[in-house]
Amino acid sequence: MNKLFLLLSLIMGVVVLTSNYLVQFPINHYGLEELLTYGALSYPIAFLITDLANRSYGKIVARKIVYVGFTIGVSFTLIFSTNFADFISVRIAIGSGTAFLVAQLLDVQIFDNLRKKKWYIAPLTSSTIGSAVDTFLFFSIAFYATGVPWFTLSLGDLAVKILITLIMLIPFRLLLKTFKPV
Repeated sequence: MNKLFLLLSLIMGVVVLTSNYLVQFPINHYGLEELLTYGALSYPIAFLITDLANRSYGKIVARKIVYVGFTIGVSFTLIFSTNFADFISVRIAIGSGTAFLVAQLLDVQIFDNLRKKKWYIAPLTSSTIGSAVDTFLFFSIAFYATGVPWFTLSLGDLAVKILITLIMLIPFRLLLKTFKPV
């Protein structure tokens, strides 16, 4: 389990770093520039990782992966993608860390409470609620009162995250054969 734990923690950190970088770029196609950033496309993978760890090893190990992923992701975000002279960049780092930690720990708890239901109930419910909390916490901390249309961006972001959460049920179901439930 140690190698898998480290691998999942590292992937979690990479997802956080990637999402923190990509959230700075709106999707400038099809009129989506005020509705969606590229960060919405990568972040839902964090919930897949947490849910697989929770299913296989339980909530204590899943929480540890969240903490290690948080440390890796926020550290690398601060080093590689935070411009400390730019207040919004600093707010993105603070918002990301806060939203990630709250949403992922909430996801772990909700998943654990629903783990005995049908296979898709726990990941779908926990990831959807976690995504909503993450999205509104992040966008309000990072962009409130900056002139960035944070509320509409958060709605577009959440819609995509929910769609990706539905899609992530496919790899979750396939990987259940590899990850044995506790």
